[in-house]
Amino acid sequence: MRAPATTTAMLDLLLQPLAEPFFVRALIAVALSGATCACLGAYVVLRRMAFVSTALTHSILPGVVGALLLGFSPYLGALVAALLTAAGAAWLASRKGTSEDSAVGVMLSVMFAAGIALMQQANSWRDFAGLLFGSVVSVGGDDLLVIGATTAIVLFGLRALHKELELASFDEEYASLLGARPALMRVVLLVLVALGSVACVRLVGALLTTALFVIPAATGVLLGRTVPQVMGWGTVCALLGGVGGLYLSYYAPAVPSGAGIVLCCALPYLAARIFAPRR
Repeated sequence: MRAPATTTAMLDLLLQPLAEPFFVRALIAVALSGATCACLGAYVVLRRMAFVSTALTHSILPGVVGALLLGFSPYLGALVAALLTAAGAAWLASRKGTSEDSAVGVMLSVMFAAGIALMQQANSWRDFAGLLFGSVVSVGGDDLLVIGATTAIVLFGLRALHKELELASFDEEYASLLGARPALMRVVLLVLVALGSVACVRLVGALLTTALFVIPAATGVLLGRTVPQVMGWGTVCALLGGVGGLYLSYYAPAVPSGAGIVLCCALPYLAARIFAPRR
């Protein structure tokens, strides 16, 4: 008699959150954002651009805060801030005596400090808790439209330029000889990462968005042998971590959704790190 009761209890735990409309919206957002970030993250990890993606995702903070204070869409503010960071880093890196890492570090520091300064203009930092760490409750129908449109644009861009991006990720000199223009592909990838970052703001927050680019893709690198396989395994990791994180946040309200998602994404990575065959 205990087995059926246990099974029923487990089913109740799984099905109870699905009765909440906000939870269903969050699941859809996780599926879309997870696929977007995992596919983009494959190129971010292969091109060793984790620090650059961190700068872009953190730099959206002043854009989102400024947009909210002025009454504009936070997505628009996030996109503008991320693109300004990418353009500023590229301009600084083009100056003699400034390395790319230094330029990215400067822009990250300046933009993040600007975000904190803007947050001081609000009545309470609690107003931005969901922005910093994610909030499943804040995901609405309009958010799903933005996330869906962003996912479509990013995945279409990756599909259209997959050959050029793949060539530039493994051998830039050879890619140049074949006319793949690796410098342009880097700029395109930065723009796509900026778009992907915007889609994740509501779900995991500005501080943890970079984890969705890096952790699932790093898991994919351990398990896959080709770029499509890396993307596939990364997407599986992102979906498992995303769904698990949402359930964790639902049953443990003290855990922000962003933190729960990142922690659950780390579990497949650790398992792959320990048990995946070494290559």
